[in-house]
Amino acid sequence: MTWELIGNRNVIEMEYAVRGPVPQRAAELRKQGKKIISCNIGNPQALGQRPMTYCRQVMSLLEDPSRIARERELKKALAGRERQLGLLSDAVIETAERILAGLGSGVGAYSESHGAVFIREAVARFIDRRDGASGVRSDPERIYLTDGASEGARHVLEVLISKPSDGVMIPIPQYPLYSASIRKCGGTQVNYYPDEDAGWTLSRAALEESLEQAKRQGTDVKAIVVINPGNPTGAILPEESIRDVLDFAALHRIAVIADEVYQENVYGGVFVSFARVLGERDVPLFSLHSASKGFYGECGHRGGYLEVRNPPRVKGANTDLCAILYKQASVSLCPNVMGQTLTYLMVNPPQRGSEPYDLFVAEREGILADLHAKATMIRDAFREMQGVKCFGKVGAMYLFPRLSLPPGTSDFDYCMALLEKTGLCTVNGSGFGQKEGTQHLRIAFLPPKDLLAEVLPAWVAFHNDYVRRG
Repeated sequence: MTWELIGNRNVIEMEYAVRGPVPQRAAELRKQGKKIISCNIGNPQALGQRPMTYCRQVMSLLEDPSRIARERELKKALAGRERQLGLLSDAVIETAERILAGLGSGVGAYSESHGAVFIREAVARFIDRRDGASGVRSDPERIYLTDGASEGARHVLEVLISKPSDGVMIPIPQYPLYSASIRKCGGTQVNYYPDEDAGWTLSRAALEESLEQAKRQGTDVKAIVVINPGNPTGAILPEESIRDVLDFAALHRIAVIADEVYQENVYGGVFVSFARVLGERDVPLFSLHSASKGFYGECGHRGGYLEVRNPPRVKGANTDLCAILYKQASVSLCPNVMGQTLTYLMVNPPQRGSEPYDLFVAEREGILADLHAKATMIRDAFREMQGVKCFGKVGAMYLFPRLSLPPGTSDFDYCMALLEKTGLCTVNGSGFGQKEGTQHLRIAFLPPKDLLAEVLPAWVAFHNDYVRRG
């Protein structure tokens, strides 16, 4: 007898394109021995980006604290030859000792449910430094350390969505975490459309139009998601657009979820946080950041944080939303502790004048410059492809070109054929959502430059032949 399960349709019907059919086919081809270049996901170290030396040195001592005493003894015995012999600097050892003292029980024990207090305090100081004299200081008690930013986003959506008519506005195209999580929570996805031809900029009119349409359909919009810099578009929002979103949210009494995990990836552009612009507006703001992106690229360690400002009261309960978020965190006991320590290192880098500082800065600038150079290589290749246009400044880790494809073909067909022909694994634009009548793909500009130099001519040839054959 075959068992059948009546499953949760919200979970069964979730979709997540960055690990969808095209990447799944890529995995099959890799098993068959085909060379695959995985540009479907922002996973820098999988494509050769080296970890930051400072972070890994500190983390190695956290995992094996007995090394601290040995390093000190060796430094004393071999004074003057520490660098030649690869011994760790005093700054690295002292940082590891400071973290271990703050944790109290090492990295193998649970921490407080919403993360170690000294790390939350470090995050608050980082936010205050980043945003300058914004007028409102960050509160460590309203910071939640999370297993990557994705966990923080899910926690917020789970609290905000209580019935099918509860809606969340998301940009189209969007990172599929949001559509999948809204679906899982049983809420309603409300699309709004940045202007692609104007560099994926936002307009207040587009937000109002989206909200009014949702209201006509009986949807109660609870929040708006903004991804800055954008994923998949890479767009960097100007301060004026951020102010428009916050004014819109204040007028209509909806919360703002600011996904800011790519704030380091602006390549000469300017990142402005929502917290900095919020000021005295009484708008609930949920800001997300992560050590997976930027120049750290530590996707596997799952470190991030959620900051809450202006938490709303919970209807029918004598509490505010922060207490509910704490309860959610408590169910998981605590975020993983190595991820927490990496978040601490992200917000508390080496100080100018310390021994690790120069190498840290050189590695940071080298990684970001290399990413920008690779994005430029790919954009230059687009100019050789018939009917391909790419809009906006370079931000995040992605390009999202618009494709002019033959009638009867889709961007999914194109991405699958591109994979089969060249081994280049991208994600079809329809997996992120797109304005009707347009077709796109997303490519992460992460592979080494020599690999890009090898595959880009093959992509240009494939594309022009695909378009010509129709």
